[in-house]
Amino acid sequence: MPTSSSLIDDRLLVARLVGEKVRLSRGGLATTTYWYYRACRAAVAGGAGQLSGPFARLSAGEQASAIRTMLSLPDDVALPDPRALVPTMVEVQQRHPPLNVMNVEAVAAAIELDARVLLSARGAEGILPAVLDAEAIPWRVVPIG
Repeated sequence: MPTSSSLIDDRLLVARLVGEKVRLSRGGLATTTYWYYRACRAAVAGGAGQLSGPFARLSAGEQASAIRTMLSLPDDVALPDPRALVPTMVEVQQRHPPLNVMNVEAVAAAIELDARVLLSARGAEGILPAVLDAEAIPWRVVPIG
């Protein structure tokens, strides 16, 4: 039975909040604290990187509005409760010692929220997809643009 909620990575969160064309699943959306932090840091710090670039391409007014939206995180994007999440993070880390804290949190959040994980193409690079598969967590890459 498919899950009804989706956990989105930092790049998909940025895409959604700056109005880039991104097709996310219906149902509840959530992100992790770490992904949210990275997106906020990129919005405020600026630059032309993968996370900050979409903000840099906006007009000054649109950029200010997008940054305000990012910093206040819309109510329709949930964050997992740390009281439930942290013990699950510890369990995930024990099963997958090579994972960094960002990926541990993502796997634990997907478990706690019974969510599918939606990753940007860049987010799907590296070890995370293999761990999601090992944990039987559904995931897919979502194109941006």
